[in-house]
Amino acid sequence: MSVTTTTHLNFRGEARAALEHYRSVFGGRLTAVTYKDTGAPADGKEADWVVWGEVVGENGFHVMAYDVPSELPWDQGANPFFVSVRGDDADEITALWQKLEKGSTVAQPLGPSQWAPLYGMLTDRFGVTWVLDVAAPYNG
Repeated sequence: MSVTTTTHLNFRGEARAALEHYRSVFGGRLTAVTYKDTGAPADGKEADWVVWGEVVGENGFHVMAYDVPSELPWDQGANPFFVSVRGDDADEITALWQKLEKGSTVAQPLGPSQWAPLYGMLTDRFGVTWVLDVAAPYNG
């Protein structure tokens, strides 16, 4: 048996736009099921919101997202999670960074760090904080 983890992002009305953006950055297949598709729109204006969505890439990238309906509490919060994208190819990580960086607030520019050949942190236009780095062996 194996277990994998997948980052699940919660939005309020922006899940589809976020998933489309992440697909444009990482590639892959986007699936989005709306509240209307399930036959249970809680609110007419929320019928096209995503009740379950994901982007799955052939390169191993996988993220899930949904729109929290207005009858449930939701607060985007401050740094409730980071999404880590780690690879072993500096060119690949740099290319992903360049796509994610558009419209983002950079907390740490992509560059060498004490623990990785490349490391950077940014918060995208959807409020999601991403950490990208090139993996390095740890000999601690």
